[in-house]
Amino acid sequence: MTTAPDPRPDPTGGEDGEDSRPTRTDLERAILGEVPVFTAQDLDEAGIPVADVRRLWRALGLPLNEADVTFTGSDTTALAALVETVERGGLDIDTAVNLTRAVGQTMARLADWEISALIPVIDQRESGPAATGSRIGAAVRLVEDFRDVFEQLTLNAWRRHLAAAVSRVEGLDELDEETAHTTVGFADLVSFTALSNQLEESRIGDLVEVFESRCHDVIQAHQGRLIKSLGDSVLFVNDDPVRALEIAEGIITVIGRDARMPDVRVGMATGHVVTRLGDVFGPPVNLASRLTNIARRNRVIIDHETARLLPRSDFETRLLPARPVRGFGLLEPVTVRRT
Repeated sequence: MTTAPDPRPDPTGGEDGEDSRPTRTDLERAILGEVPVFTAQDLDEAGIPVADVRRLWRALGLPLNEADVTFTGSDTTALAALVETVERGGLDIDTAVNLTRAVGQTMARLADWEISALIPVIDQRESGPAATGSRIGAAVRLVEDFRDVFEQLTLNAWRRHLAAAVSRVEGLDELDEETAHTTVGFADLVSFTALSNQLEESRIGDLVEVFESRCHDVIQAHQGRLIKSLGDSVLFVNDDPVRALEIAEGIITVIGRDARMPDVRVGMATGHVVTRLGDVFGPPVNLASRLTNIARRNRVIIDHETARLLPRSDFETRLLPARPVRGFGLLEPVTVRRT
């Protein structure tokens, strides 16, 4: 399999004029150091089963349309090496997926954290003596200057932390601002505290792992983002309220409809949130959490803003009686179902 070409975009655009300014695609290429050239089918034909590609790529938390050109040469090399390790018995596929999910979640939060830290630097460069005339142009310059350094640092830090962990074991048009308008979902296991008091510690750990991994897979399948797991609950976001609702329905299906798992409740709210260090903060986050406490078992409760954004042709919403909600006063929650 041929390694993808490695074009380096000119962050100044090469020509004068509006159309010559660097784009998000230029920035993505500067970060990756190459361009995507393969589809999932190309990888399958090269001996990397598409089923494995699907599981591993989604475990990384990255969106996948199997018909699209998605994979770079480096992506292909990494996936091929991991699949080969599984095939020769070095790891079973479930362990490989679990480890891949850990990498994906960690890297997603790390990337968000780094972007938050670098936006002020980009702004300084944009207005400095070497200004490119756009934030994306400044970002491309920054990536070209520091990408290799931070790639080396990340790899070295992983090795150091892995060694430390082992020692403890015994026996854009513009870059996104920190404020975004999004739909926040909060899924919570019902009566988890009481249940955990009755279970052995190993069973509690297994329960939490199944809950988190299933939620993670559902969230990624609908292009959402898992913000954090809190043992008996997960917090996710999605820019599309319909997809957010699909996530909520999916979580209820894979958790609440499974007789081996506890019931689950989901609350959702839409509005402006602040993204900081991979986490999100703001009224929608708090409201989603409060609505979860109101929801019935294996049901979704949403706020008025989310209800307003759902297409009436596909969804029917109904106001519930007003009730006091801590921090929000009297509130009329909204139930939703597909028509």
